[in-house]
Amino acid sequence: MTTISLAPCQRSLGDPDISYPLWPPLTRGCPRTSSDAMSYPLEIDYDYTRVTSDFITGQGRPRSGLDRWAPLLPPLAAPGLGEGGTPLIAIGDGVYVKDESRNPTWSHKDRLNRCTVSAAVAIGAPGIVVASSGNHGASAAAYAARAGLRCVVLGSSELPPAVASFLSAYGAVVLPVGTAHRWPLTERIAEEFGFHPVSNLTPFHTGHAFGAEGYKTVAYEIAVDIVDPGAVFVPTGYGELLFGIWRGFTELHRLGRLSRVPRLFSCEPAAGGPLAAALRQGLPATEVEVADTEAYGIACPVNSYRGVRAITGSGGRALTVDDGAMHRAQAELAGQGLWVELSSAAGLAGLRTLPDDEPIEGPVVCVTTSSGFKDTRVGDHRLAPVDPSWESVRARLRSEGIRS
Repeated sequence: MTTISLAPCQRSLGDPDISYPLWPPLTRGCPRTSSDAMSYPLEIDYDYTRVTSDFITGQGRPRSGLDRWAPLLPPLAAPGLGEGGTPLIAIGDGVYVKDESRNPTWSHKDRLNRCTVSAAVAIGAPGIVVASSGNHGASAAAYAARAGLRCVVLGSSELPPAVASFLSAYGAVVLPVGTAHRWPLTERIAEEFGFHPVSNLTPFHTGHAFGAEGYKTVAYEIAVDIVDPGAVFVPTGYGELLFGIWRGFTELHRLGRLSRVPRLFSCEPAAGGPLAAALRQGLPATEVEVADTEAYGIACPVNSYRGVRAITGSGGRALTVDDGAMHRAQAELAGQGLWVELSSAAGLAGLRTLPDDEPIEGPVVCVTTSSGFKDTRVGDHRLAPVDPSWESVRARLRSEGIRS
C-alpha cells in the first residue's frame, strides 16, 4: 500500500511539455509561459502507474482527512485537522449537496490550506502570508497554528464577524488594508521575513501550485458515494475549486475508476462573471467590472485559466446567477436543514436557473462551500421579547400556520 505522495514535479498548464522540480513550490504560476498579459498556473504531476487498485476504497490508509488520498496529493508535511470527509446529502429528485461547511473552519478552503501549509513546512518557512477577506484567511490561520507557524493575513476592515473571530482565535496577525495594497504587501512580507505566500500573486489568478490539488479530494469523495455523477455545480470565484474537482474526476477516469467525467458547471455572480466572459470571448482569462453583490466570497474581477480548462475539458458550461437566485437557493437549502453562506448557494442557484431544455443525465451534485455564519449580515438579526402569556403565544403560533 502506497501512503506517500507520488508527485515528482510541477507542470505548466500553459504548455504541458514544460515541467519544473517539485521543490520549491512556484507561487507565481509558470515562469516560461506567463507574461504581463496572461498568467498560466501550474499543476502537480504524479506517477499514475504506481496508484494501487484500491485507491478509492483506501484500505490500509486513514479513513478521514486528506491523508486518505496521500498518493495523489503533494507531500502532506503539515498536520491535519480532520479536513474532508464531508457529507453528501440528498435533497430530492436526484440532487445531492456536498456540504463543505462541515470542514474544520467551516469551509472548503481547509482542503487547500492543508496542502499549501504543508509546502511551507516542507521548505522550512517560519510562517505564511495570505491576502484574504474571508474563508481563505480563516483557514490558513488555523492550519498555520496547527503547524506551529506564524500567519499574517492581509484582509479588509469589513471582515464578516465569524471570520474575524476565527483569525483572532488562531493568533494570526491581521492587517486590514485596501485591496490594491494586499498583493504588493504579500510579496514584501514574503521577501523580507521569509514567509511562504499561500494566496495569489499574479494578475490573472494562478494561486499556489499545491493548493488546488487539495480540492481533488472533493471529487474522490463524491465518487465513493455516487458511482457515476452526471453533473457537478460549483460556486466559482477564481476557479481553483472548480479546477480541482474536474482534475480529480479526470484522474479517476484515467485510472478506470469512473466511466465518465461529469459535466462541470461554474456558477459565478451575475455582477461579474469573468470566467463566463472569457469563455464567450474564447480567451484564457479576462477582466470584468464587478457590480454590487452580497456574494462577496466569489465576486472576482478576473478568472484563472484553470476554470477555462475545467469547463472545456468536461463539456460543461459557465453560468451566472444573480443575488435573488442565490437567496432563493439559500432559503431552499435552509429548508433542508443546511445553512450556508450566500456565495455558497451559487451552485444550487445555477442548477435551478438552467433552462428546461438542458437535461442533465445522472445524479447531480451541488457543492456548498461554507457556513452561513460567514455571511456579512450575521449578527444583525435581533429577536424582540414576546408576551409569555398562553393567549399571546398561541396566537403567534397560529399566525405562523401552526394548528393544534
